[in-house]
Amino acid sequence: MVPRHVATEIEEGLDRQAAAALIGARNVGKTTLALEEIGLRGLAAERAGEGR
Repeated sequence: MVPRHVATEIEEGLDRQAAAALIGARNVGKTTLALEEIGLRGLAAERAGEGR
């Protein structure tokens, strides 16, 4: 994963509300960033469910 400065802001925003808009120029990695965030949140949810 490529480190991104905005990733922390996105994570904090999604902790406050259910949606976020990624706006930027073409071919800068918006979709990749969104998919990585979904993957990280999905992994966290799976790990949280393991304790049941």
